[in-house]
Amino acid sequence: MCRHITSFIMWKTVKPGRWLLGLNLLLLSALLPLASASDGFHLPEIGDSSGSLLTPAQEQRLGQAFMRSVRNHYPVVSDPLIADYIQSLGDRLASNSEAAGQQFHFFLIDSPAVNAFAGPAGHIGIFSGLVLTTETESELASVVAHEIAHVTQKHLLRTFDDASRMNLPIAAISLAAILVGGGTDLGAAAAMGLQAGMLQRKINFTRANEHEADRIGINTLANANFDPRAMPVFFGRMGRATRFYGSTLPEFLRTHPVTTTRISDSRGRAEAYPYKQYPADVRYYLLRATLREQQYEKAEDAIRFFRETLADGRYRNEAAQRYGYVLALMRAKDLSLARKELDKLLEAYPNQIAYQLLNARLYTQSGEPEIAALILETALNEAPDNYPITMAYAQTLIAIGKPVTARKILEHTAPHRPRDAALYKLLAQATAETGDTSQAHEYQADHYYISGRLEQAKQQLMIALQDSNVSLFREERMSAQLKQIQSELVELKRRHKK
Repeated sequence: MCRHITSFIMWKTVKPGRWLLGLNLLLLSALLPLASASDGFHLPEIGDSSGSLLTPAQEQRLGQAFMRSVRNHYPVVSDPLIADYIQSLGDRLASNSEAAGQQFHFFLIDSPAVNAFAGPAGHIGIFSGLVLTTETESELASVVAHEIAHVTQKHLLRTFDDASRMNLPIAAISLAAILVGGGTDLGAAAAMGLQAGMLQRKINFTRANEHEADRIGINTLANANFDPRAMPVFFGRMGRATRFYGSTLPEFLRTHPVTTTRISDSRGRAEAYPYKQYPADVRYYLLRATLREQQYEKAEDAIRFFRETLADGRYRNEAAQRYGYVLALMRAKDLSLARKELDKLLEAYPNQIAYQLLNARLYTQSGEPEIAALILETALNEAPDNYPITMAYAQTLIAIGKPVTARKILEHTAPHRPRDAALYKLLAQATAETGDTSQAHEYQADHYYISGRLEQAKQQLMIALQDSNVSLFREERMSAQLKQIQSELVELKRRHKK
């Protein structure tokens, strides 16, 4: 049986509680304020007979609301090291595609589902299960490049324009449910007054769309110095595996059907490029090792897996396999052996950020956070503004009683990452530790709003506004934010009652 099928079944066996639930259509109505917000912002019907599509500004608003719903209802990975790699991989591809200059947001969803999707405004999601299904970084890049091509060619909007005559709110809800995958909640949909026939419509990309995305994606792979042959290799393996799934095809195979013609065409295009070596980023292998370690409910089982594979040489990257072994040892609290194994990595690769972060984390877990802070301070001086180091350093500074410094560092980073829920959560904690409770509540409101938790965001702003020392500027800003959140909540309740 193919290796990726084994890993898929293994995940299902070791972590049954983490299967991704279908996105509830009622909760997805957080998208609806885009069509009737009090600020006068209106969207056209996607299926308007005039053929009009969303403007860039409208699509951005739709994309932001889409992401709030995804974060609220799906386990979007917030680990800075993982998030940073996924975004950098996507940025490398996007900058070498027809979308150069366009803004994209790439993110990972913690689910064994084998899937990936391109949402509105360049929001591209990748499922953990798909990462583990790939065998090389170029294979993972081939899927991301394919999704980028769907965005650049506006396949999503064109498909809606061709296939749907729904008004925008209903189309937006259907869009999110179909793209992210899982089932639809017909009971919740009925409560909203939607017709079952509308929900049953599938917004599938056409065969021409898929072939075009393959063609453009292969060009993007080559331009970004990834192996263009990885796309037909990956699709071919997925195609051969189809017979093993029976009636339970992964979402990726349902939304991206693999045919012999498609595989043949992509192979022919890839063969136009010369053979050469394509070096892989070690972070790809570190990501796979991290995900593999997290599959196991019991740390002892993870330890056994990594110990045996290291002994037998069953790995693609020894350092990454040892990294996973250290993670498992730390989870089992075998800190002395974890230190021994980590020192091997640090001796061989002293400048690898992932190992530096793990070193600091091990010192913290060993009860020496001050040493961890020194390690991270040195690392940040060598790599200024590095996001994973910044987050780890700020967290460690809070732990050793230096929230003022942590707050300063995070406030410097925040303007560059305005929709980073994890950053604002940590910033709220640091600010609260400094005694500035009003500002802490405002930052916590930002965290909740980005995460799609509107009611909690409203409550935090109301608390912050009770401070009599709030400046006029901050009061006006928070009042405007509060008004917008309240209008969205009113719209949600109105749609719920229909």
